Amino acid sequence: MSSAATRPPSVPPPWIVHTAWRAHRALYRLSGGRFLWTTANKRGWGALRLTTVGRRSGQERSVILGYLEDGSDLVTLAMNGWDEGQPSWWLNLEAQPDAVVRLAGQAPRPVRARPAVGEERDRLWQRWAAVDPQLDGFAGRRSTPTPVVVLEPRPDLRQWSA
Repeated sequence: MSSAATRPPSVPPPWIVHTAWRAHRALYRLSGGRFLWTTANKRGWGALRLTTVGRRSGQERSVILGYLEDGSDLVTLAMNGWDEGQPSWWLNLEAQPDAVVRLAGQAPRPVRARPAVGEERDRLWQRWAAVDPQLDGFAGRRSTPTPVVVLEPRPDLRQWSA
């Protein structure tokens, strides 16, 4: 017998999650990035726009993600809406780790992505859990661990127009 305390938190059906992602991208385009954006210091986490290179298409692909600041690094979770499998943006970064992020009111920032491992992953996971107390419950819905992705500053912005 399972109690409400041990059941994973419920998530909306995938079609609602995908519709919300499309709405976020449309609001970003229509508003020039003025809506949906806060920096990490306002509520413990913020929203960023990540632009990767598609692993199959070679085309630029953008997604809006939540992030935490960890010194000069930005940290996000490759959670795929808490569904199984890895999100496309993370698969793209595994194939080509160089990307660009844009934060509210800032110029594009070149980054290199890598997965956090070991003690670093544990520490960063705990920082996310402090922001979202249901994090472990959501992660428990997946059969594989959720990658903690570190976006480290990179000095070269020449190839990007994001």
